[in-house]
Amino acid sequence: MKPALWIAVTLVSAAWAETTHFDSSQTGSLPAGWTSAMTHEGGPPRWEVVKDNSAPSAPNALAQWSDDNTSRRYPLAIYDHANIKDGEVRVQFKPISGAKDQAGGIVWRYRDPDNYYIVRANALENNVVLYKVQNGERKSLAPKGRPPDAYGVPQDVPKQTWSELRIVFQGNQHTVFFNGTKLFDVEDSTFPDAGKIGLWTKADSVTHFDDFSFQGK
Repeated sequence: MKPALWIAVTLVSAAWAETTHFDSSQTGSLPAGWTSAMTHEGGPPRWEVVKDNSAPSAPNALAQWSDDNTSRRYPLAIYDHANIKDGEVRVQFKPISGAKDQAGGIVWRYRDPDNYYIVRANALENNVVLYKVQNGERKSLAPKGRPPDAYGVPQDVPKQTWSELRIVFQGNQHTVFFNGTKLFDVEDSTFPDAGKIGLWTKADSVTHFDDFSFQGK
C-alpha cells in the first residue's frame, strides 16, 4: 500500500527532498504545515483537501475552490516547513473550472504575499509564464534569448487533465519544465535569498494539485 506521505532526506551537500501526496490530511481543511495567503484584492482563498480518485496518488488532492473572479486576485498556499535558496519544485495539477482563468502555479523564494517568484500554466490561454511579484506588482519575465517583452511560451495546457509543472532554480537562473520537457530559462536576481515555496492560482481558477515535491538547500 502506498504511504500517505513519503519523505526522503538526503544528506549530500546539505540537500533534502520531500513529496507530499495529501492522503494523510483530513478532507475539508488546509493540510497541517500549510498557510493560506493572497496577493491583491478579492474574496479570501479556499484551500482544502478533497477526494479526487483521478489524482496521480489517489484518493486525495489539494484544491483551491473559491471562484471569486476578481482579476487581480492570486490565492496562495504556502508550505511552512521549507526555506530554499537553490533547488527545484514540481507539482501535478488539474484545471477544473474558471471563466476568467484556469491556472495553476508554483511559488518559490517567497518572502511574503507581495514578494516572490511564480511560474504558472494557464488552460484558457494555453501558455506558461514566469513572473516576479515585487512589492505587490506582478511582472512577467521574458524567456532567455527572446525579446524583453516576450510573454512566456505557448503550451497546450489541457483542461480536466493532470499535468506536471516543474521549476529548477540556481542563483539567477530559473528553468521551467512542463510534463518533463524543458520549456525555457529566465535570468533574474530580484530575489536572491532563500524563501518559502508553495502553490498559486488566479481569479476564479478552481484547480486541484497533487504530488507536491521539492528538494534544495
